[in-house]
Amino acid sequence: MFSRQFLLVSGLAAATLSTGAWVQSADAAPRDKAFFQSVSGSWNGPGEIVAGKYKGTKFTCSLTGKPVDGSSAGVKLDGTCRVGVFQQPMSAEITQSGGSYSGKFLDGAAGKGLDVTSGTVNDGTVVLGLNRQKLNGAMIARVSDSKSMNVTISVKVGEQMVPVIGVTLKRADVDPIAVGSIQ
Repeated sequence: MFSRQFLLVSGLAAATLSTGAWVQSADAAPRDKAFFQSVSGSWNGPGEIVAGKYKGTKFTCSLTGKPVDGSSAGVKLDGTCRVGVFQQPMSAEITQSGGSYSGKFLDGAAGKGLDVTSGTVNDGTVVLGLNRQKLNGAMIARVSDSKSMNVTISVKVGEQMVPVIGVTLKRADVDPIAVGSIQ
């Protein structure tokens, strides 16, 4: 089956649709909520582990994100990531908690997953702080347009952040054929 490290790395990849924010102004809450709504939907794409023991491992994820219920900003994520014939269920829930965000990937750091500890949302870019026991890391997701998102996941080694995963996701629920009317 999957190694614990692969599950952790795949959980980080699932984080591509999840974001957090430290609210710095009165405009931040509506801006963050709009961002979460913009990344809702179905996303598919390839990823690769670019550093560490599993360097070169390629995987594909199929993920669906939905905004959290209520007036808070956040997202719920479900889907799978696949390596060859093996697939692993992925899930995440990020919710607004006071002036910040909290959440977990898979079952959180108390289980086999990760906790969200901090984050920011600015101009289509999301940065999340992630934690699991002694592992500290970050995820940066850039939404370049309504159909694509690039994600880099890094871990802290000493005083340096080292990229370990890259993922490119494309929106799966967009009809590529333009439809118009005839007058």
